[in-house]
Amino acid sequence: MTATATRTAFAPVAVRATSSRSGSLRLTRRGRLLLTCLVVLGVFLLLSVGRAGSQAATVTATDPALVQMTVQPGDTLWAIAQRIAPNNDPREVMAQIRRINDLSTPGLLVGQQLLLPTPAS
Repeated sequence: MTATATRTAFAPVAVRATSSRSGSLRLTRRGRLLLTCLVVLGVFLLLSVGRAGSQAATVTATDPALVQMTVQPGDTLWAIAQRIAPNNDPREVMAQIRRINDLSTPGLLVGQQLLLPTPAS
């Protein structure tokens, strides 16, 4: 008796490498855009809060030639300049107020604290 050996032929099988990372996050284009917008908004808010805080910190006046006031609704730099120095050119007084308070624009916010020069007697 002759023993016949059976041979099994195996064809090469393509094996796919799968990621075994559980909890990985894949973002779509829309998700990446949203995440980018949120980060930019967060940075903007942090810078805005930091700038407002630094302006509020400079309001402490020890100079007796300055007086502190709170901006009321309807107040403008022009109106304040005319009120505190009616005999002077309002443009010069406005420039002085902006320089004292380190204002980059002439716009004011209600509730904002300003240091104003006292009128010369």
